[in-house]
Amino acid sequence: MDARPSHASLDCDLLVIGAGAGGLSTAITARKHGLDVIVVEKAEHFGGTTAFSGGVLWIPGNPHAGRNGALDSREAAREYLRNETGAFFDEAAIEAFLDSAPEMVEFFERETAVRFVPTLYPDYHPTVPGGVELGRSILAAPYDIRALGENMSRLRPPLETITFIGMMFNSSNADLKHFFNATRSLKSFVYVAKRLATHLKELLRYRRGINVTSGNALAARLAKSCFDLGIPIHTGYAARELLESDGRIGGAVVAGKDGEIQILARRGVVLACGGFSHDAARTKEAYPHLRRGGGHLSPVPAGNTGDGLKMAESVGSRVDIRYPDSAAWMPVSSVPLGDGRTGVFPHLLDRYKPGIIGVTRRGVRFCNESESYHDVGAAMIRACADEPETAMWLLCDQTTLAKYGLGYVKPAPMPVGRFLKNGYLLKGNTLAELAEKAGIDAAMLVRTVADYNVGAVRGVDLQFGRGSTAFNRYLADPGNKPNPCVAPIGKGPYYAVKVVMGDLGTFDGIRTNVTGQVLADGGQPIPGLYAVGNDRASIMGGNYPGAGITLGPIMTFGYITGRHIAGADRATAAAPVTDVHEVRAHVA
Repeated sequence: MDARPSHASLDCDLLVIGAGAGGLSTAITARKHGLDVIVVEKAEHFGGTTAFSGGVLWIPGNPHAGRNGALDSREAAREYLRNETGAFFDEAAIEAFLDSAPEMVEFFERETAVRFVPTLYPDYHPTVPGGVELGRSILAAPYDIRALGENMSRLRPPLETITFIGMMFNSSNADLKHFFNATRSLKSFVYVAKRLATHLKELLRYRRGINVTSGNALAARLAKSCFDLGIPIHTGYAARELLESDGRIGGAVVAGKDGEIQILARRGVVLACGGFSHDAARTKEAYPHLRRGGGHLSPVPAGNTGDGLKMAESVGSRVDIRYPDSAAWMPVSSVPLGDGRTGVFPHLLDRYKPGIIGVTRRGVRFCNESESYHDVGAAMIRACADEPETAMWLLCDQTTLAKYGLGYVKPAPMPVGRFLKNGYLLKGNTLAELAEKAGIDAAMLVRTVADYNVGAVRGVDLQFGRGSTAFNRYLADPGNKPNPCVAPIGKGPYYAVKVVMGDLGTFDGIRTNVTGQVLADGGQPIPGLYAVGNDRASIMGGNYPGAGITLGPIMTFGYITGRHIAGADRATAAAPVTDVHEVRAHVA
């Protein structure tokens, strides 16, 4: 088990700080091209934010696209990204991404334990020129984590609030449909019963689910590939400072329970610390709702405190807050879990379902609830600019709650009493009563629902056109006719869940060149220092064009950076090798 280094100092070619998809994909690529690599991880578990994610990668031209008959072209993907990134379109980075993304997928599937399957996800804005309704998003294949052996316990568990007694749901829509239809379809009931029986056996034997899906599967597959290649992942070790000699980064000091250790790296250091979602100072600077005194509730790992950004700044780099939306916004709710614990629930599915709408404290709708989490989050920030907090309430009637659930509340026949008791779920026999309990403008809420119902009885959203795109409809209810996203709000009682702002990771970050070299304030690369993952500024310019636009570029640029450091591309010279003894003498 590679949990702890066994020496007071270690030598390697490349040190990677962070064990999410960015760090591990870089480490694997560099090792496959001949480098000796060490990975250190601040947390006690490896997997980073990746282990909490949906495990989806947005890869235009990926080798799986043709299996579903997808029609796409490089030109269309470029046009889409140009439209989506706007003023932040980085031609060199976009071209490198489009060139290398399909190649990256082929490399990892050919050379490692990583496997992907196609999905039916449309782009999030399929009507924008260059957008498509199928083919660009792929998903990590499910994985039996017993293959990790003694390292199985070090894999970060999935986010508790999106599991059912620890059982993971696949990010594919087909898997989820069975769980929503279990009480209405014999086929779905049998499917769910088998899944539950298998999972309970796993819990009895292993005390956790061993058949993992989504981002947990991707993290496990990447970690298994590291162990197969002899790459140690030292968990529980946080990087404290970079080691510099003659203007070049040649290692880092890391600290754990056993004290500090120097790790000297001949080719340099890769920062892959997961961005700054839990850096209070930087998020207050970057997030408009925090600047005006509101709150934020992030479900990403608590260790993502901007360590990589701070280390880059300490050696002359500059981290700018450039993007209008500095993070991938995710509307979330705070869930009482018992024993004084609370969890964060990401609202990934309920907003798409017919008969569920979202309103602000003023009692008004403010957006198409069936747009992406990022788009709804951005709209929520704007809609609440003059309110004391950035929040909305998702609400529905009794029939809709029983059919789809609401937030962390599961559909019938699961009981809702404990959620009413702990205050997570609010109930009112009338809309006015519900509004009073939620602190919403009652008269306006009654009017909003009445106005919504005028079109909803015909399956039309007169205000925001909900259900008008393939993406709107993808996670809705195809059995609801004529519009899978729209149904009227009927008779009471009525229910609501309060939703606040969260994120899935940050977009702003360290400025790098295409190959991942960290740039100094003047624009020149800092020798020996690289950044990948959410530590590196996103090429998406603060926008969210499709499912997997975080992990797709993260693994692609991890692949590009790993190849660059190893000197695998003839057109890209390898970084000069620093004598490790010179670095040791300098820092001693």
